[in-house]
Amino acid sequence: MSQVSQTDLPAFLRDCQQRCAEQMALHLNNLPYMPLRLTEAMRYSTLLGGKRIRPALVYASADAVADSTPADADVAACAIEFMHCYSLVHDDLPAMDNDDLRRGKPTLHRAFDEATAILTGDALQALAFQIIGDADKIKGELRLRMLRVLAQSAGCQGMIAGQGIDLAAVGKSLNVDELETMHRLKTGALISASVELGALSAGCTEPQTLEALRRYARCIGLAFQVQDDILDVISDTAVLGKTQGADEARNKPTYVSLLGLDGARRKAGILVAEAAEALSSLGPRARMLDAIAGYITSRRH
Repeated sequence: MSQVSQTDLPAFLRDCQQRCAEQMALHLNNLPYMPLRLTEAMRYSTLLGGKRIRPALVYASADAVADSTPADADVAACAIEFMHCYSLVHDDLPAMDNDDLRRGKPTLHRAFDEATAILTGDALQALAFQIIGDADKIKGELRLRMLRVLAQSAGCQGMIAGQGIDLAAVGKSLNVDELETMHRLKTGALISASVELGALSAGCTEPQTLEALRRYARCIGLAFQVQDDILDVISDTAVLGKTQGADEARNKPTYVSLLGLDGARRKAGILVAEAAEALSSLGPRARMLDAIAGYITSRRH
């Protein structure tokens, strides 16, 4: 990233969105022997919008431990965003949340069909691992660590476990600790992986630095979900790009339902403050990570 964008969060986020989208398009354009409809569905679910918060965290984390953003950060950014997009495609399916809108457009199973959506999610998940595995410019030991981080965050120790808890919790009462466990897995795990993968892509293996980044990531991962719960109440469908009030309609437990709107806002503020404290040992190079933490709880979609 440019040094100018390092002091300007909106510019930095735009740079990240453009850089990641260009790299993702390259990967999708290089897929051999793909049925045209499946290729179109993969492009539809990945390239037509999105905040790209996870890639931005990859790049910001790499910047925080290196003098400049390494090219290898593109590998991590694309892998984490393909994994995230797969999760959205499957999360929207009739058997899961049965949503009609995603990023202001019809969800993939509505725009194409349910079978194509399932295959698209499967293909994007596999592609995320393939991108890292094929990155022969990254040392083998680092690639193995990156693959392990991605697998743990996306699978039964992370996102999938959280999704399972979420499905089982519909119509049931959860306390705040149980809700936190669910969201640390469902949403927070991939966000944490984004930060760690960014550091690893820059060659950082220093235990204290990685632990500081993990503490930061745990805080913002939860803060992201708290803000999502708030927006589901106060925003509208046109701004969100997805159906407003969907959680309440499905009788899902949320931070707003448990803490109230003001309580949820206080929770988000506390988490952002804790994230900033976790970064204190990293100095000024971590300023963009700090800025992203504030953005997460001030965004409107």
